[in-house]
Parts: sequence; C-alpha cells; structure tokens
Amino acid sequence: MKKLLHISYFIALIALVSGSAAKAQETISKSSAQINFIENSWNEALKQAARQNKYIFVDAYASWCGPCKMLKATTFKNNKVADFYNDNFVNVAIDMEKGQGPALAAEWGLQAYPTMIIFTSKGKPVSGTVGYIRANDLIKFGRQALNK
Repeated sequence: MKKLLHISYFIALIALVSGSAAKAQETISKSSAQINFIENSWNEALKQAARQNKYIFVDAYASWCGPCKMLKATTFKNNKVADFYNDNFVNVAIDMEKGQGPALAAEWGLQAYPTMIIFTSKGKPVSGTVGYIRANDLIKFGRQALNK
C-alpha cells in the first residue's frame, strides 16, 4: 500500500512538472527568437505587405559583409527587436549580389552594406540607414518610419 502511495505521488509530480514545462515552452514560443525574414524575394514581400497592410523592412546585405553578419547574429536576434519588427512589418532579407539583388541595388541606389530600408506596402521608400545598428536604435528607426 505504501509503495502504491509513493507511485501515486511520483505520477502526480511528473504531471505537475510536465504541465509546468509545457507552460514554459508556450511562454518561450510567444516571444520571437529573431526577426522572421522572407529570403531574397522582393515580390513576395510586396504581396504580403499589400495583404497585411504593413510596411516592409528590407535588410539589404552581401554575403561577405562583416557588419551584415553581426546584425544577423546580434541585433536581429534581440527579443524586443524581433517582436517589434515581426508585429509591425513584413521583413525581407535580400542578398544584393544574387537574384533580384543587383537590379534592386541599382534601382535603390545602394552604395554600402548593410543598408536597411523601410518601404510602404506599395514599395515607396520611407526611411533608410546604412551600417551596423544596435537593437534600441533599430527599434527607434522602425518607430520613426511608422510615424511618417
């Protein structure tokens, strides 16, 4: 009988821990781990922005660019940045040396990387910045664009 009681306590404990773990996982998944980017498709970004009535955030980068890699490893993985950009923008990362990239770089007059540009849902530029940017500054950049 004592053994059965211990087993019941053990099962109850496992259920309690499992429930807490599931709750913790649910909390974690609500917070973004990074900005969710459409990869290398300006046309898809335009379609989604029109459907969602959101501005477009473009990360214009080159594969060899050190500051671009730093942005991806740090700023774009900041939870506050990720939550803000995923909630307010359609995000697209474009390698400016592949696919549509060279034509877009010429059309947009890009001179250096990383360049980050915010466009209206119709593809009209609103704001831009060049170079590595810290998390708080990227949020300010986005807020200013939304207020224009």
